[in-house]
Amino acid sequence: MSEIAALKRQLKIKSGAAKRLLKENGLYRKETEDLQRKHDKMIADGAEEWDLKNAKRLVEESNKMVTDTSDRMGRAVGELRDVVIKARAEPSLAEDEDFVSAEAILEEAAL
Repeated sequence: MSEIAALKRQLKIKSGAAKRLLKENGLYRKETEDLQRKHDKMIADGAEEWDLKNAKRLVEESNKMVTDTSDRMGRAVGELRDVVIKARAEPSLAEDEDFVSAEAILEEAAL
């Protein structure tokens, strides 16, 4: 396999992983906010201690998932950035669809 073909393949793989983890992280963040609101509402409504304890446990588990996906996303974006840097050295990849997509994902991750 030529080096350009290998770079295109890596761009596609790393882009897909980074994109999936960006989406997953966003969903876990939203879930955490929703669960926290629900927990706060339960406190305001004077819910039973058992219900509050379970709601708090769900918030903590969701926070752990946010942390986990953030770490994995950081690694995936770093690997994608390395591949994009290598791909920039190849002029034939400048207009490649996978290269453009990878750069867009890096920009999205930077936000």
